[in-house]
Order: sequence, then C-alpha cells, then structure tokens
Amino acid sequence: MAKKRMSKRARDLIQSLLFFISTFGIISCLIFYLWVYTEIDETLLAIEIQNSTAKELQNEVNELQSKIESLSRPDVIARKAREELNMVFTQPETLQIVIDRKMTKIL
Repeated sequence: MAKKRMSKRARDLIQSLLFFISTFGIISCLIFYLWVYTEIDETLLAIEIQNSTAKELQNEVNELQSKIESLSRPDVIARKAREELNMVFTQPETLQIVIDRKMTKIL
C-alpha cells in the first residue's frame, strides 16, 4: 500500500496545533504550581501565627495562675483585709462543753 503524503499545509497546521497545546499545557502547569505554592505558603504562615498566639496565651495563663496562687495565700488575704477593707481581727472565742459523767459511761 502506498502511503499518502501529508501536504505541507496540513503538516504546518498540526505542528502549530501541537506547539499551541504544549505551550498552553506548560503555562497551565506553571500557574497551577504557583497557586499550590502560594496556598502552602499562606497555610504555613497561618499555622506559625496560630502557634505563636497559642504560646502567648499559654504564657498569659501561667502568669494569671501564678498571680492567683500568690493572692490566695492567707497572709496576703489578711493584709488586704486589714489595709484595704479596714477589717480587724477578734480574739478567738473558746467554747466549753460540759459532758455529763453518766453519759460518758454509757458511751
């Protein structure tokens, strides 16, 4: 069988079409690569910001816990009550309980 020879015009059309498709494909791949790279970069930046925010918040929590622990000491409470609230401390009362001797024998 004899092969039909393609005309120069058809060959040029196919080559132009192949060049256009390959150029379009390469440009599309580059755009897709840049889009993915940008998304990954933004995500990593957001993660770093969240990590630093979490560390700052944890530091604040630790400071507040330390302040709460120092303010809950009895000597600090007594000083604040005396100085800021003008409270006075009374002498403790003693209670005497009388127990009947007959009742102790029963127990």
